[in-house]
Amino acid sequence: MATPPATMPDVDMDSNPLLSGVLSQTNMGTTKKHRRRRSASRPSPAPSQPLRRQSFSRDIGHAAAETYLVTRLSFKLLRYLGVGYRWMTRLVALGCYAMLLMPGFLRVAYYYFFSSQVRRSVVYGDQPRNRLDLYLPENNDGPKPVVAFVTGGAWIIGYKAWGSLLGQQLAERDIMVACIDYRNFPQGTIGDMVKDVSQGISFVCNNIAEYGGDPNRIYLMGQSAGAHISACALLNQAIKESREGDIMSWSVSQIKAYFGLSGGYNLFNLVDHFHSRGLYRSTFLSIMEGEQSLPQFSPEIMIKDPTVRSAVSLLPRIILFHGTMDNSIPSDSSKAFADALEGVGAEAELILYEGKTHTDLFLQDPLRGGKDELIDYVVAFIHSGDAEALAKDSMAPPRKRLVPELLLKLAGKISPF
Repeated sequence: MATPPATMPDVDMDSNPLLSGVLSQTNMGTTKKHRRRRSASRPSPAPSQPLRRQSFSRDIGHAAAETYLVTRLSFKLLRYLGVGYRWMTRLVALGCYAMLLMPGFLRVAYYYFFSSQVRRSVVYGDQPRNRLDLYLPENNDGPKPVVAFVTGGAWIIGYKAWGSLLGQQLAERDIMVACIDYRNFPQGTIGDMVKDVSQGISFVCNNIAEYGGDPNRIYLMGQSAGAHISACALLNQAIKESREGDIMSWSVSQIKAYFGLSGGYNLFNLVDHFHSRGLYRSTFLSIMEGEQSLPQFSPEIMIKDPTVRSAVSLLPRIILFHGTMDNSIPSDSSKAFADALEGVGAEAELILYEGKTHTDLFLQDPLRGGKDELIDYVVAFIHSGDAEALAKDSMAPPRKRLVPELLLKLAGKISPF
């Protein structure tokens, strides 16, 4: 197989959470001095206009940089995979799927790029893609619970902005969300991805208080490939903690629960399945660093190892969600992982959604508006024990529909996932 192209550094989009506060204080002080010098008869120009234009220009520039990054990585991936019939048909299906859902995507994109509640591309490490997005609740009446979210994308097209819809919905329910980006293949292999995500979790655990988050209420969540990567990061951290002498930057005890959405946790059982769906065996094994590495990146196999039993006891409560009609990653994957966890004494729960596909739970259902069983469950779980938050949830208005039902049904029929 061809050697993966060298990693290219991404566009640097550092974000400083204190920048807006510093600018505000600086302009306030300057304005007061100017007012002392001007006579009362001369009106002073509003100092906010230049700042607004600067902020708007910065947002436009950021949107262009993000679009360039995703486009560049997509072409880089296509050059690596080659252009075959199966990939071309799936690419066309993906384009049609995205066009049908475009009314919702545009509204979410506007929120992502222009909402003052979103802190984009906060730097958490020195590697390419070591960035995360923060979605902040509007009210700041106290420290907020935090969901550290790892998006999916078949280990090759994942991107932090894919979590925008989830981030917006949870932020509306007074829950802060940190969407962690990570290197995709061929930028990196699975070991790099797990390392990046672990470093992102460490940043959240150690710095989220500066943004108004509660470091004592952090929840880890992953979707699809992100569920697999985050499960690996969580289990690896538990193994480190069970061994004396390992240096740790964060602790599993800081994670209150793990939510795994439509994930795959035993790579041996997925090789042939992915091959039949276009993620060919040779490519998949390259992503996973060879067949010999599959056991160390298969959480279901890892927890059965008698040498890590002490690490399993450190794991938080694990809740797995899966749709029974998921063709991308069969629901049996979550069922087998839940059974394995219970078999070694870990606290695990499996929630299956009858008739739901791989994208229903994460995209179509949230875009449909109204009641969303998965989001409602996660919110209720996080707010359990907080009577005031539960009371606010009960009075929250229904979620708005973002895409007409006809388009959602058509998108579900042609979805390549």
